[in-house]
Amino acid sequence: MTEPRTVTLATLDHGDVTIPEPSWCAGHACHLPENRADLAHTGEDVVLKWRGQPIAYACLDQAPFSERSREVRVSASLVGETLDARGVYELAADLDAYADRLRTLADQLLLLRTEGDQ
Repeated sequence: MTEPRTVTLATLDHGDVTIPEPSWCAGHACHLPENRADLAHTGEDVVLKWRGQPIAYACLDQAPFSERSREVRVSASLVGETLDARGVYELAADLDAYADRLRTLADQLLLLRTEGDQ
């Protein structure tokens, strides 16, 4: 049986804190000391790129000592908050609908340009 992974992180208010590290956590290489409540596990980013430039990020996220939510959630930079599974599905549905609206705008633009109505 494999031993559970742990990580020890420095905090400003509780010194070094050792916590279980989930298998999906991308690590803590850039960790800077902060309060224990602010410690978080973060997964690999799922990046939305447009013309090669990143415009939005999403990843698994968990703050095991948070006062707000200790559950694993998805952090979505597009909305600036963490979401449960239902919220992620709702965001995806809204993005699908928005993509359809963008395609309608592109069709409208092509029509305007071919008809010469600028």
